Amino acid sequence: MKRNVQSIAQVYRLVGQLQQLAKDAGHARPLMIGIDQENGLVSAFSVTTGDAGTQFPGAMTLAAIGSPEIASKVALATAKELRVAGINWAYSPVGDINTDPRNPVIGVRSFGDDPTAVSRYVQAVSAALTSRMVAPSVKHFPGHGNTHVDSHLSLPRILVDKAALKATGLAPFEAVVHDAVASVMTGHMALPLVTGDDMPCSLSRTITTGLLRGELGYDGVIVTDCLEMEAVAEKYGSEGGAVLSLQAGADVAMICHTFSRHVGAIEQTYAAVQDGRLSLEALQISGSRIAAMKDKFSGGWDDVLAPFDASLAARLKVEHKQLSSRAYAASISHIPNSHPFARLAADGPAVLLTPRMENINPAVDAPEEQLHDVAGRLRNTVGPSYLAFAAAISQRAGAPIEHIVYAPDEGITDALRENLRAATSVIFATRNGYEKGAWQVDFLRRVIEVVRTSDGGTRKMVAVSTCAPYDLLAAGDLEVSAIATYEFTVPALEAAAAAIYGEADITGKIPVSSVAVRGQASNME
Repeated sequence: MKRNVQSIAQVYRLVGQLQQLAKDAGHARPLMIGIDQENGLVSAFSVTTGDAGTQFPGAMTLAAIGSPEIASKVALATAKELRVAGINWAYSPVGDINTDPRNPVIGVRSFGDDPTAVSRYVQAVSAALTSRMVAPSVKHFPGHGNTHVDSHLSLPRILVDKAALKATGLAPFEAVVHDAVASVMTGHMALPLVTGDDMPCSLSRTITTGLLRGELGYDGVIVTDCLEMEAVAEKYGSEGGAVLSLQAGADVAMICHTFSRHVGAIEQTYAAVQDGRLSLEALQISGSRIAAMKDKFSGGWDDVLAPFDASLAARLKVEHKQLSSRAYAASISHIPNSHPFARLAADGPAVLLTPRMENINPAVDAPEEQLHDVAGRLRNTVGPSYLAFAAAISQRAGAPIEHIVYAPDEGITDALRENLRAATSVIFATRNGYEKGAWQVDFLRRVIEVVRTSDGGTRKMVAVSTCAPYDLLAAGDLEVSAIATYEFTVPALEAAAAAIYGEADITGKIPVSSVAVRGQASNME
């Protein structure tokens, strides 16, 4: 988890201590050390301070480039850094097809909404990780893209039958099962039209054994998503969920946060074996699958307990920063329902408007104590990424920048109105401003009204969708140019600043094909 990461060297020391404990305890093989490293917004190995892993583009950012080959290069680089830190298992890639633009938990973590395209990227990333001795774990089987409920908080119910599921959601998983992917992660969503009940798929034998093992023929390691998520924990408890997931056919029951729940899950599993609810033979078969994965990916004791290679880590960081920068630059995309893009003039004052920081989902959000104080008040209404965005714009504008954090309960002050009219360039950022965040697009329209009547008019303004692009795609015809970055990471926003001022061409393509516009479907090429 990100909370355990300060630097590559520190992670290697931590992993080495765990491996030494395992060896001393008599383990036959080294441990599998897993991490939630999808890249993009879910990058546990990449932190803003210290010498941790490189910040690489996430799934939708890579898909916007239109090159599975670049996605493969990024995954290769990711695997190299993980291995030098002693990590051998990545809970990646995301195989979910994001067909619901309201999706609060997947969104830009997906490669898009086209099953064929998503399958190509999932295969490319899985193969690249595997080639560098990092076990991939494609997730969240059988697909978490067609929902507007966050399984961290509640149980999504996806009302599709098996035929519809096979026609869309299963395609990326089938592709990597054919490639013998090392592991598959099951998700916490219910498919009542497939299973006949509301059991989460991660706890459902119909899904885990019947569909994944039986119909798809998968014989690798099955791991659940974290069982502390409320989609499971609220009704079954993490400990009870662990037993149910093993009964369903999972090999690994994941509990990420709470030690007492780890202990409780082991105790309840032991009791289930003793009273016959859980087959010991099934657990032994799971043990054999895990052993086979270890034989392929964990190496030997000499490998995992070797001294840290600081020179290799430093060299990789330099090489990978260049790769990351090139990829981010190539991903910036023009929003097709906006005016044709024209670079902004870098010869005068600039105004940057960024949205008040709000929670997106627990997989992406900063720790709650960083976002709110004990009274629930926002601690930092800007966020480090938008501060970096402001610095990147200031560097290029050649004049002072006014950075405004706008909020749903605020209007445009007289002072802001005057500055918008006087500015040479105006940049307006949104962050998941679709549906629940629609207040951001409303604020955008008010800013456009002001800018329209100023010197330079709307030609001096660019709107930037800094997360899921659905907000600006659903805004109808925009009077200003608009671009998408797909994530609000620092390098993504720095790439946006470079593009806005004409330092780089905008070559990315939006990798989703339709979105609701005022209640109707708007298709894009």
